[in-house]
Amino acid sequence: MGCWGMRMSKVHAVILAGGSGSRLWPLSRQHLPKQFLALDGKATLLQTTINRLVPTIDAKDVLIVTQEAHAKGEAYHALLPYRSLYEPVGRNTAPAIALAAAYLMVEGDDPVMVVLPADHIIKDEERFRTHLDIAIQAAQNGKLVTFGIQPTRPDTGFGYIKIKGLRTEVESSPQSCVYKVERFTEKPDLATAETFLKEGGYYWNSGMFVWRASVILDEIRRHLPAVHQIVQAILAEIRAGVTFQQAVEKHFASMPSISIDYGVLEKSDRVSLIPCDIGWNDVGSWQAVHEISPQDANGNALQGNVIAVDCKNSLIRSEKRLVAAIGLEDLCVIETADAVLILKNDQTQRVREVVDALHDKGATEHIYHTKVNRPWGNYAVLEEDPEGFKIKRIEVAPGARLSLQSHAKRSEHWVVVTGTATVTNGDEVITVHKNQSTYIPIGARHRLENLGPEPLHIVEIQVGSYLGEDDIQRFEDNYGR
Repeated sequence: MGCWGMRMSKVHAVILAGGSGSRLWPLSRQHLPKQFLALDGKATLLQTTINRLVPTIDAKDVLIVTQEAHAKGEAYHALLPYRSLYEPVGRNTAPAIALAAAYLMVEGDDPVMVVLPADHIIKDEERFRTHLDIAIQAAQNGKLVTFGIQPTRPDTGFGYIKIKGLRTEVESSPQSCVYKVERFTEKPDLATAETFLKEGGYYWNSGMFVWRASVILDEIRRHLPAVHQIVQAILAEIRAGVTFQQAVEKHFASMPSISIDYGVLEKSDRVSLIPCDIGWNDVGSWQAVHEISPQDANGNALQGNVIAVDCKNSLIRSEKRLVAAIGLEDLCVIETADAVLILKNDQTQRVREVVDALHDKGATEHIYHTKVNRPWGNYAVLEEDPEGFKIKRIEVAPGARLSLQSHAKRSEHWVVVTGTATVTNGDEVITVHKNQSTYIPIGARHRLENLGPEPLHIVEIQVGSYLGEDDIQRFEDNYGR
């Protein structure tokens, strides 16, 4: 049960799951980033993060802060079992944490918040929970606690934390210590990082924090008055009778975009650090994925349908097609249905440059996969000519239905492959069986439903002057989109 005993009910986990995960493109996309993916083919990173908290924190005490687009789009089912707060726009970690702290305080308590990114890997989960118990005790006494990771290399992708020599013994575990923090240095250059490693006493900032909700809100009031003002506006709306989420929708976009590290922790005199040797990895690059993956005798991590001949120290991952490699060394090769990424191991932090280039050219390969999850099922783009037609395969789950909608610039032809479709087309509702088809004209209000017990599969052919996913007007929707 850890060091809290009967007070465990006052500990809540806040999982930050709003990131875009651009450094793991092409597997991670804007609409389905890495926290909602299973990098090892099993549980998603989000679910793994929640699972490792048990039994210290129960799943009912988990609050997820994420983007509204994730919650109503591809991550709908991943988030469904948990309480969630939706950010209408991304504003970095300080506003997200302030929002969560205010939400928990509105519930009538002042709990300890365990703030965790949704996309980290921790191999020694038992030791993590031991450190977590210590951090919870320290937070109960008013400290802002961060978990520090011993640096293994002069990495410029992490923030560095310098600890003071003084330490506080934790009553329940004399072998474990909480150190006072002397200073933060956010993402230094290589020469500075090398100096830190030689000097010693520096730790990587893991981005995992533990504190009381009231304490972090007070520090935000002191150091981030602009964030504090928006939180107060949200609370005023709630006192006037609106829901918390409705108040967020109205005011959150006015938040400044700033990290909790820059905004509070670098300035606060209440920050402490617990050194952690827990097999931590932030999975922030393909090099990091290589490091945590099982490797063969030549240092290769091979995932999917891969043949590697005379390759060394390489990550080769196939999502769809056969990938054959000969004589590769120190490379990452990542294949998906619509993209292939090839880069040197020491260049993996530059993947964002590709994502930026795709954005600049108006492409969509950084936004969607060819298979896109939806609350009602999924669809996959089979072929597309942007100036003429698009062919999709659509799967509708049993009992599910799409929104009542219309399109201004395209018609749709639907062919049922398996199952039975209930189709609303204007004022008419018809049943379309396997090997039958129907036509949806431009501008017609229409809806696709699966009233049967088995998945419904159709092939959709779109024809029109514009085939983008944003050519849609919704009139009724079960999922609040």
